[in-house]
Amino acid sequence: MIPLKTRGKAVNIDKDIVIKVTRDIHKISKDTFYLHEDYIQLPEFEINSGIISLSRKENGFIDNIPGVYNVLNLTHLEDGDIISISPNGLIMTIFRINSYHNSLFVTDRCNSNCLMCSQPPKNKDDIEEFFYINSELIKLIPKETTELGITGGEPTLMGDRFPQMIEQLKYELPETNIHVLTNGRSFSRKEVVKQIAVIGHNKLVFGIPLYSDNYQQHDYIVQAKDAFNQTVIGLYNAARYNLRIEIRIVLHKLSIPSLLKLSKYIYKNLPFVEHIALMGLEFTGYTPFNIDKLWIDPIDYQKELYDSVNFLHSNNMNVSIYNHQLCTIPKELWSFSTKSISTWKNDYIDECNNCTAKNECGGFFTSSLKKHSDYITAIT
Repeated sequence: MIPLKTRGKAVNIDKDIVIKVTRDIHKISKDTFYLHEDYIQLPEFEINSGIISLSRKENGFIDNIPGVYNVLNLTHLEDGDIISISPNGLIMTIFRINSYHNSLFVTDRCNSNCLMCSQPPKNKDDIEEFFYINSELIKLIPKETTELGITGGEPTLMGDRFPQMIEQLKYELPETNIHVLTNGRSFSRKEVVKQIAVIGHNKLVFGIPLYSDNYQQHDYIVQAKDAFNQTVIGLYNAARYNLRIEIRIVLHKLSIPSLLKLSKYIYKNLPFVEHIALMGLEFTGYTPFNIDKLWIDPIDYQKELYDSVNFLHSNNMNVSIYNHQLCTIPKELWSFSTKSISTWKNDYIDECNNCTAKNECGGFFTSSLKKHSDYITAIT
């Protein structure tokens, strides 16, 4: 697992800043800090932007520029990465130049409380803080970036800041595909959908979860009253205003029994969705605390998975399998399996080293190394 944060001693930094980093002295600019990996000797050349250094030494030169010193580690940073720096010396990597799995994290708040939530919500007034950081970040993201996510928490709780962010993305990154993870409940209010639709961003897709064709079961899984009705109304509102929609279904003990019925429900009632993602369980956040309610070995739901994928595919619906190891799903479904786990939290176990299909397999969440199928077997 690649670390996304480190810490040091900040000087001349009195508010959060967002900046690119480089080890090349010729690429230092007003929006790029220099990474200095010498523990003792400070650079002798002039720096007019800022520095992030392992050095513990402080002198007059350091006092004249913003930066972070006595940093614990810099090996995880690459030239072109974008970081945020807090006045307390915390350095967060918020865009990785060589990753296809970058996202804007917009809030810790959420109006659902899903049993398997990988990012448990916090009741924090953090909208403006994250909006500022992400607004600065968007300006620095390379224009050729092909894909970018928006996640939280629940992004639509940003209120008017959400369409403002979408407008900025359309202006700054017009060719970048934007994928928003949202529970879709706010879309039950037409005015929310209208605000987004009027922007006319045709590379914007909303990934919305639906866990059952039965409202009681869906509401129980997301731990929110009326969530099913709000989500379905929201899906119809989104379709009415031509927003692009993906349905996401996390597979676990509570969702598997009705998976085929849900697939038929989607085909019959939501034919406008452009993709259905069937997703493996991530062993983090709330999941470890609810593992007895949620855990089912993927081997034990092969039939339900096969029947559901086959039904959707045979009815010309676009379906994919995420977060599964190839050795746990029927071979007939391998072509539907996608390497979907973000690179910074993707891993494999020793058994995978002997597998001829490793390069095609999605592997594991690093957190899920603690809890995975009992039937992981190298394919030879």
